[in-house]
Amino acid sequence: MTTTRRQSAPGSSGYLDVYPDRKISFFKNPFILGLTAVAGIGGMLFGYDTGVISGALLYIKDDFEAVRQSNFLQETIVSMAIAGAIVGAATGGWINDVYGRKKATLIADVIFILGAIGMAAAADPTVLILGRLLVGLGVGVASVTAPVYIAEASPSEIRGSLVSTNVLMITGGQFLSYLVNLAFTRVRGTWRWMLGVSAVPAVVQFFLMLSLPESPRWLFMKNRKNEAVDVLSKIYDIDRLEDEVDFLTALSEQERQRRKNIKFGDVFRSKEFRLAFLVGAGLQAFQQFIGINTVMYYSPTIVQMAGFRSNELALLLSLLVAAMNAAGTILGIYLIDHAGRKKLALCSLGGVFASLIILSVSFLNQSSKEHYGWLAVLGLVLYIAFFAPGMGPVPWTMNSEIYPEEYRGICGGMSATVCWVSNLIVSQSFLSVADGIGTGSTFLILAAITVLAFVFVVLHVPETKGLTFDEVGLIWKERAWGKNADSQNLLAQGTENQS
Repeated sequence: MTTTRRQSAPGSSGYLDVYPDRKISFFKNPFILGLTAVAGIGGMLFGYDTGVISGALLYIKDDFEAVRQSNFLQETIVSMAIAGAIVGAATGGWINDVYGRKKATLIADVIFILGAIGMAAAADPTVLILGRLLVGLGVGVASVTAPVYIAEASPSEIRGSLVSTNVLMITGGQFLSYLVNLAFTRVRGTWRWMLGVSAVPAVVQFFLMLSLPESPRWLFMKNRKNEAVDVLSKIYDIDRLEDEVDFLTALSEQERQRRKNIKFGDVFRSKEFRLAFLVGAGLQAFQQFIGINTVMYYSPTIVQMAGFRSNELALLLSLLVAAMNAAGTILGIYLIDHAGRKKLALCSLGGVFASLIILSVSFLNQSSKEHYGWLAVLGLVLYIAFFAPGMGPVPWTMNSEIYPEEYRGICGGMSATVCWVSNLIVSQSFLSVADGIGTGSTFLILAAITVLAFVFVVLHVPETKGLTFDEVGLIWKERAWGKNADSQNLLAQGTENQS
């Protein structure tokens, strides 16, 4: 009976087979596209910050002797934003659940704006680092909020593409940051402009968000049904709207009862939640440990390591890397709801492994022939070409859809925290490790981690393409308790509650 109900849920494959005219295509609804674009500005802030610091760092070193002489200070300037993002992501899940996705976004914007102003006005490295911390807090909250907000407003048949649009905004922000970096290379106060301009998209998002509604699923959870129906009416036609409202109404009371007993530790006590969190957090960790932000944060520095000493040339070549990142993400938006999440991740990891081998070879041989410098640039471009369509959007998309409603904020926040902690470890250690064992050997380590990521995806990651949230939940029940998921799960839940 449960399986039949799930197959007939609005947006499920069974439902859309019966009512193919109710299926929504990517460009069919301007409202959901507009909501995705505005929410995605949070992704742009994320991307702009990761991209802009790589170019700004070249000029910060020129202004501050202490920074130029210390790899530790350089790494701290980069990674302090990540440290802030860890705190922002850890608290972002709670902020989302208590105050809603909309207010969480507005809070993130205010924090980011204050940080951007602080960075632009910094008189010494300490103030700059504090500004980076504030910016990171805003980015951390936004990194939890934007994917969940988009996913909860999205029809299930295009949810992957819409959440991936947030990743496109991240890569678009990185590309924009390199354009801004190039624009200000000959302007007085170079890096101050580069960092200060980041306040502009945050201001734009703040005012645009004021006109957007709250997530309909969050409204249902807070027993604000009339407001939720008003939002859903802008997404679905009347026939599917009635089905969506009936379905969410039936679920909402049950979920509200479960939410009254939510505890942080429940995520680790429940077998099905542990399995979901393993996949979500594992994907986020591997996304970082295969080296993406090594490439994005330090691509101008890597280009200089490869033998191209001009700051402007380094930024120009890094612009090519950022352009490939954005173009690859556009391809990923199409593929993620067609090829599927798992296949896309596996193909991506295979290409990333080959690219890291090319980078390693180029740096291990850079002293022997000049053309190995260009081979390093080729490796960077190929890395992004393979990473962007797959391991770029897949972790964020899956983390927005694999957790049950009542734990989506908590689990999403914890998983994003894993992402930022992993990001911090990589960015804080890359230059020092490369200096200690050599850049070529460092890329070999990243290649070995990529192999582990490939095995992880093969063994643990399910395919969620086209599934409703309810159908995704059934995957974890079946993995935890077998095919007789519902009866065994109820028995297990009763035992857990007694304990």
